[in-house]
Formats: sequence, structure tokens, C-alpha cells
Amino acid sequence: MKYPWPPYFWVCFSMCVGVMGTALASPLYPLYQAQWQLPPSAITQVFVLYMAAALTSLMLLGAITTRYGFFKVLRAGVMLMSGGVLLSALAWNMQVFGLSRIIIGLASGMITTSASLGLTQLNTSGDTQRAAATTSLTIAFGFGLGPIVGGLVAQWAPFPLRSAYLPSLLLSALAIYSLFQVQLPAHLQPAPASSSFGLRQLMPRLTFPERTALRRYGLAAMGAFCAFGMFSLFASLAPSFMQSMLPWHGPAISGPSIGLILLLSAAAQYAAKGFVTRKVLITGYAALALCNLMLIVNVFASSAAVFLLCVLTAALGHGLCNLGGISVVNKVARADNRAGLLATYLVIGYVGTILPILGIGWLSDQVGLSRALLAFCAVFALLATALALATWRTQVPAPGNKS
Repeated sequence: MKYPWPPYFWVCFSMCVGVMGTALASPLYPLYQAQWQLPPSAITQVFVLYMAAALTSLMLLGAITTRYGFFKVLRAGVMLMSGGVLLSALAWNMQVFGLSRIIIGLASGMITTSASLGLTQLNTSGDTQRAAATTSLTIAFGFGLGPIVGGLVAQWAPFPLRSAYLPSLLLSALAIYSLFQVQLPAHLQPAPASSSFGLRQLMPRLTFPERTALRRYGLAAMGAFCAFGMFSLFASLAPSFMQSMLPWHGPAISGPSIGLILLLSAAAQYAAKGFVTRKVLITGYAALALCNLMLIVNVFASSAAVFLLCVLTAALGHGLCNLGGISVVNKVARADNRAGLLATYLVIGYVGTILPILGIGWLSDQVGLSRALLAFCAVFALLATALALATWRTQVPAPGNKS
């Protein structure tokens, strides 16, 4: 018996539950470090392993999603995510935990790209801005829910490195069951696949829009680079921030702090979904620039109030840059290249989570964390300012579309 409930709801739910497992481990890193006597560099390596796996997955998804359809890829991604989360809960050493993060990274790319494409195809209103807002909102809410639930459970439940994963596993089981019950509309059923499909079709191929839209697309993608990079900075250095700026410590503090950025990001996207895309992007870039400037100030001030303002502006910038970026992708894409453009957009975003974090990690070993943080924030503030100015100067397309 197929569910009468709309597929749109279950795709949203599965996307939210799927990405929930990706950031769940962030507040648990200090616990892993203490249990296995790990150096700080080991946690950084695990973080990069996950991001590299997600990036690899995104680079391969254009051909796979086109061939098999978003629904099958989403279903496989949620199942793979559940396996990775279960392996994280059972991990008995750093190597097994690293393997689980690789699996979760691969699944993350499958879920975000396939579900984003699915929400666009299932949107019957014809409003691309609404589809973009729903996609960004769901991703941000799911990512934010993970560290909040994981941190709160780990703070008070027994066996925190096991029990923290149980809520995600239970919700994933419901999502998997539902995805096997839902029936897609006939016009969205994938066409029969051709027999010629091999390694050549799987080779990474980045898709770019037509030349007339390339500047807008590039500015939007760099917004994802900055937004993803800022969140990774907070996610990886939250324990350090807490020790110097807040009187409370533990997973129940660091987890909600990380999740707060993403939940507030989701709220910002919901509030701004009806605004003109160009203004949304400019405001997002400005918020990211302001966040970095305040972080520079707080390196010297060590103020909890200033840190809270940094979190709020980071959330605003993250939300608006993601909303505006996905809106631009939806506006410049055609039916035949939408999956590839979305995958390329997310690839650029994920590069922002890898290269800057590797850079600040290497620089910290050379000059210390405070100076490395100052350099990171100075570069990102300049980049966000330049992007805001470039977007402001970019010619707006013909009237009739909120762009």
C-alpha cells in the first residue's frame, strides 16, 4: 500500500534526516580525543576525510542522478548514511571511526544533490525561489539538528559515544521505510537507462552555465565557498572558542552552539525567501564580512557577547548566501544541466570547507592558533567584501524574475 502523503514531504524529511547524521559527531570530537588519546591533528584529519568524501561524491553525482533518477539516488544515500552512522556508534578505534566518516561523506553528497534536484522537480508551483528556499532550509535545519541532538544526548546519557547516534538511526529507519512506500508521479519516473554506462560516464565532470550567466553563477558559488568555510571554522574550533570566551564547557554547550548557527541560518532563509536574490546575496556577503571583523576583534577582547554576535552574523551570512546561491542555480539552469550545475555549486562549497581549514591548521602549527585565526578572518573579510561589491555591480537580467 503506497502512502497517500505527498512525495515532496518525504523527500524533505529524508533530506533533513540524512544530513542530520553528517554533523552529529562535531560535539563528540573532544570525547573521542580523550578516549583514544588522540592529538588534535587526528581530529582535523577525520574532519577533512569526511569533507573529501563528500566532495568526491558530489563530483560523481551528475551522471548517476541523471541515469537513475533523484529518488533512487536519495534512497541509496539515506541507506548508506544509516550504515555510516551505525559504524560510528560501533567504532572501537580511530581507523574505524575514520572509515565511518568517509561513508557518511559519500552519503552526504548523494543526499544533498539528489534531494535538491527532487524538490525542484516536485515543486508544482513553478516558483524557483520557493524550491530554493525549501532546499536550503531543509539542509540547514538537518545539519543544525545533528550536533544539537548529539551534544545533548552525549552530555547526560550513558555511553555517550554510542547513545548520541540513536536518534539519528531511528529517524533514518523511518525515512528509509517511507522512501520505499512513496510512489512518484508518472512524469517523474526515470526513463529506461541505456546499456552503455561505465567508468567513462562516472569520471568527474564539472558543469557550468551558459556564458551569459557564468558571472552570476560564479559569484553565487563563491558565496557557498565562504558560507561553508565559515561554518567549518566554527565547527572545528568551537571547543577553543568555548574555553576562552564562555564559562561553560561540554557537548551540551558546543553541540547547540554549532547547531545554533545552522538553525538560525534556516530561520534567515525562511524570512528572506521572498526577497530579490541579488539583495539576498549582497546582504549575506556583508554579514560574513562583519562576522570575520568581529572575530578579529574578539581574538583580543575574548568577550562572550562579541562571540554571540559573531554566531548571529555567521548564521545570517550562511543562510542568505546559501539561499541566494541555490536561487541563482535554479534561475540559470536548464532541465538537462540542473543536476550538474547543482553538483558543481556544492563542490565549490565543499572546497570551502577543506582548503581554508587545512590552511588554518597548517598555519596554526607555524605561528599559533590566534595568529592563524587573524589571518583566516582577514582573508575571508576581504573576500566577502569583494564578492558583495562584484554582485552589486553585476548587471541584472531582464525583468520578470526575482534576481
